[in-house]
Amino acid sequence: MLYGGIEAGGTKFVCAVGDESGNIVKRDQFPTTLPEETMQYVFEFFKDFELKSLGVGSFGPIDINPNSLTYGSITSTPKKGWKDYPFLKTLKASYDIPLAFNTDVNAAALAEATFGAAKGFDSCLYITVGTGIGAGAVVQGNVLQGMSHPEMGHIIVRRHEQDTYEGSCLYHKDCLEGLAAGPAIKERWGKAGVDLADNKDVWEMEGFYLAQALMQYILILSPNKIILGGGVMKQKQVFPYVFEYVKLLLNDYVPFPEVSTNIEEYIVSPGLGDNAGIMGSILMGKQAYQEQL
Repeated sequence: MLYGGIEAGGTKFVCAVGDESGNIVKRDQFPTTLPEETMQYVFEFFKDFELKSLGVGSFGPIDINPNSLTYGSITSTPKKGWKDYPFLKTLKASYDIPLAFNTDVNAAALAEATFGAAKGFDSCLYITVGTGIGAGAVVQGNVLQGMSHPEMGHIIVRRHEQDTYEGSCLYHKDCLEGLAAGPAIKERWGKAGVDLADNKDVWEMEGFYLAQALMQYILILSPNKIILGGGVMKQKQVFPYVFEYVKLLLNDYVPFPEVSTNIEEYIVSPGLGDNAGIMGSILMGKQAYQEQL
């Protein structure tokens, strides 16, 4: 059996087809442009496959409430052309198969819990730090959601004493995303993070902001594993600062070895690398198919 997956990111779309065991049969990616052009690439990719189902892990915010009139739509995104886009409705017009729709980070969290760095645990937190900051959580084996999906990238954090940058978030200015996502790094320092690898001040500040967020997530969700992905986190020099500040901020209040002595094994990179989101999308599609049986 073959299942399809779409990882719809604000910068690029990834499409893939996989089997029951999570093996990817074919994978491709292309830039996220306007919906009509981007979706044409999607339809072209899947045209030669007989899929049992299709899962979508999308950038957000999105409507994941099946009882909502706008279920399956991208909602208040600043991405040109995608605001209020009826993603799921568009797919249903072409595919008469079970469809799953959730955030890209929820998909990645599910994949990491099933096949990746959190395999064997019943809870984990997946955070992507790139063009934006988003997080998905698996709690007791299920993806966490309530009236909507989590928006953990927009929590408020304390400012670093050396930081005068106003923040890049269109909605909140200096929330976590506004201070620590890729665009914030580039606007604050004048270069992209990849070109600032040797500047310790950049990564100390980045670690300071990310650690504040992780402290709050640990206190609220108490995940068994925290996974940090996305383009910014490929700069491995930020991890020691994250470890240092998490321990400093928690100040032994959470007296567990995961934080006190084994933090390098608790806060980790994705076990699935860049395939976490797309594998999670395929996995969601497989679950949608099984629920129809």
